[in-house]
Amino acid sequence: MSQAIGNTALAYARVWHVVDAKQRVMGRLATNIATTLMGKHKPIYDPAADCGDYVVVLNAKDILVSGKKAEQKLYRHHTMHPGGLKEITFENLQAKDPTEPLRKAVSGMLPKNKLRQVRLDRLKIFEGSEHPYEANIIKQHGVTNE
Repeated sequence: MSQAIGNTALAYARVWHVVDAKQRVMGRLATNIATTLMGKHKPIYDPAADCGDYVVVLNAKDILVSGKKAEQKLYRHHTMHPGGLKEITFENLQAKDPTEPLRKAVSGMLPKNKLRQVRLDRLKIFEGSEHPYEANIIKQHGVTNE
């Protein structure tokens, strides 16, 4: 007897999850979000198939990091010109764009393949608690195991 669920539309249906990031540690939150974006919580998970869900993150400006990461963590990028290595600390990046540190953390936890950007496009991060996806939300509990 086969245990396969099959390639049905119901099995691959995407669910919208809401997560409140207020007073949550960024790394632990990012791992749970990445798992949901990949679809690892579903019984039909396949690394080559895109079966993940949408995730809406609220209150990204109030996210926490442990230890001295706020002052010491550096985000680097290169402009591709000689001497073009640019560095920015977590505090400065969060002041500039509060959604970017969490987006970079989740991006680093996703597989480095062609599905990475597709999965990141399903991640919606907002500074405050208002968002335009109220009609789509089915799961209010979020992607945490609390």
